Amino acid sequence: MRILGIDPGSRVTGFGVIDVAGQNRSYVASGCIKTPGGELPARIKAIIEGIAEIVAIYHPEHSAVEQVFVNVNPSATLMLGQARGAVLSALVLAGLPISEYTALQVKQSVVGHGKADKEQVQHMVVRLLGLTGTPQADAADALAVALCHANHSHAAIAGFARAGLRIKGGRLA
Repeated sequence: MRILGIDPGSRVTGFGVIDVAGQNRSYVASGCIKTPGGELPARIKAIIEGIAEIVAIYHPEHSAVEQVFVNVNPSATLMLGQARGAVLSALVLAGLPISEYTALQVKQSVVGHGKADKEQVQHMVVRLLGLTGTPQADAADALAVALCHANHSHAAIAGFARAGLRIKGGRLA
């Protein structure tokens, strides 16, 4: 299964694409969608077009998005929420299933504790995916979101198998 992980941001939106086959997770691509300075509509357009391009190039089957946390600055939180809305809209238009995870869930899944800093997340992403270099922080966060989804969905699929069920065409059979 191919997973697109997204770390939304109003200025920089990170993305990471991984392939999952059983217990194996392999790196496909990662990077950042950088929005132009200026008005919000131009930023939203850049995010939607960037996500559409990534989906067209890499053909993910699942998507995972980090949830917005409430910041002490209401204006910054609102901007982040709008960027996240643009991401969700682009994924919905692409017909992708969307899973959402909190930063705490992502850090616990990838690093082992929810208080990890960006450098720890980057280090674990490099280790877990066997990368030769360290991705930019927003791209590493997006890869961590994808890894979190892989870990959560793998556990769910294993639970279904133990119950005698299987997934066929994205549905329980």
